[in-house]
Amino acid sequence: MTTLTVSGRVAQVLSSYLTDLFGVMGNGNVYFLDAAEKLGLRFSAVRHEGAAIAAADAYYRTSGRLAAGTTTYGPGYTNALTALAEAVQAQIPVVLVTGDAPTTGARPWDVDQAAIAAGLGAATFTVTRDAAGSITRQAVEYALTKRTAVVIAIPYDLAAVEAADEELPAPPARTVTDDVDAGLGQVARLLAGAKRPLILAGRGAHLAGAGPELRELADRLGAVTAGTALALNLLEGEGYLGVAGGFGTDTAAGIMGEADVVLVAGASLSAFTMRFGHLLGPDSTVIQIDTALQPTHPRVDRFVSADAKSAAGHLLRMLEGEASPDAGRGGAWRAEARKRLAEGPAHHPGSEETADGRLDPRSLATALDAVLPERRTVVQDGGHFLGWAPMYWNIPRPQDLVMVGTAFQTIGLGLASAVGAARAVEDGRTLVLASGDGGFLMGLSDLESLIGAATSAVVVIYNDAAYGAEIHQYGSQGLTVKPMLIPEVDFSGVARALGAESAIIRSLADLSALQDWVDAGAKGTFVADCRITSSVRAPWLSEWMEASRAAKAAVAG
Repeated sequence: MTTLTVSGRVAQVLSSYLTDLFGVMGNGNVYFLDAAEKLGLRFSAVRHEGAAIAAADAYYRTSGRLAAGTTTYGPGYTNALTALAEAVQAQIPVVLVTGDAPTTGARPWDVDQAAIAAGLGAATFTVTRDAAGSITRQAVEYALTKRTAVVIAIPYDLAAVEAADEELPAPPARTVTDDVDAGLGQVARLLAGAKRPLILAGRGAHLAGAGPELRELADRLGAVTAGTALALNLLEGEGYLGVAGGFGTDTAAGIMGEADVVLVAGASLSAFTMRFGHLLGPDSTVIQIDTALQPTHPRVDRFVSADAKSAAGHLLRMLEGEASPDAGRGGAWRAEARKRLAEGPAHHPGSEETADGRLDPRSLATALDAVLPERRTVVQDGGHFLGWAPMYWNIPRPQDLVMVGTAFQTIGLGLASAVGAARAVEDGRTLVLASGDGGFLMGLSDLESLIGAATSAVVVIYNDAAYGAEIHQYGSQGLTVKPMLIPEVDFSGVARALGAESAIIRSLADLSALQDWVDAGAKGTFVADCRITSSVRAPWLSEWMEASRAAKAAVAG
């Protein structure tokens, strides 16, 4: 019987759940990585520990499969905290395997890692010699069941010690509980009586695989449909209005505001989705189906705690025998909505010229959509520019849009996340990273990691030589902009030095360099350093600023 170290036992159990690891090697995890390599786990090295969890997080968002990040103890661990907090806030199951202080007591350079993790909302599972395997399994099951990030800590003095033998049963099968609340009967009656029904799906519906059932339910009712940014195109079909919230069109938002009954499936109804309280009409009845234990927004009138797929299936059975929407009621509403959406204004196309001579990001986004490979998975960093991709680019499936940083309101995780997504993309898709210059500089060390990991990747940098959100929020109020400015960086030159193809994009005609790369097979990594104006404010930010002013006025009044 082959003996295993404590680190080896951790790696052995993890290998039954995942195939990919991301991280930086150090004293605290070197034995774990040695064991992982021997077990055949694929290790993708990143250059900053902050990328370890961000990459594993994006791997899950893209593929639906668990991945792990790994760091050493102390400074390696603390470097990973921002990405760990983002995963917790975004409810992404991910595992951080890290070294920790020895069981004999903390050394001068150790910190209380479990206390730090608890402050972020992440549970820590510290392995022992006698139960390294069972504790590791407990940690992973916790992450998958609770949809959260966990830390598996390996005390330094146990890392290379022989692990005790353990009898480990097979991982428990995760099943969807089909015991939905009896309140679905009332929900079915509300939907059956609706004249202007709307079904709004969120990421929870996507993760539950509820798309087919919700689309069938919409067809049965003659409902219009929409999705949050994280459920983009999940309900695409007859009556699909696009994204709900600041990334959607005003025409679509107007139609949603007229719905009399709104079924929200697997969406938390964030302020952005709700357009800061203006998305739904005051008289609409809002039903929420979610795995949460209680409603997530005060507008919810009827709440059912259930899996979205299971609940939608129950509703379909309850509504069997309902008249076809073509016979009237919902069908007329859907037809009218489709006509209005087609005739109404789309997103602003942008301008050919700007006051400072730099590119309008709207016209740039439109042009990029025509050039980028159609089979694409988009990773979107946080920042002022974050709406241009979901507003202007064709993104076929929910898993093809990975929006990082929005849960924790951070920037700089884009490059790290692109590494994880690049490892997860399949079927010859091109990974497309959209980033701002400020966030890109924060994660610059992992451009080299992306170049090494990606088979086909395009990096689009919206380079306005500034922290754009701050320029619009605070510079517009008269605050000094000097701290908000970034000296113009030649990202194209940096990219070439690291082995990527690249070009500076000062005009739409300059996109011919990217087109040539795509035409040649889209192999490797191409960095497009796009020089955009800071004079165009994103619609979602205007909404946010207006809501903030209204809230301050209400407090002052």
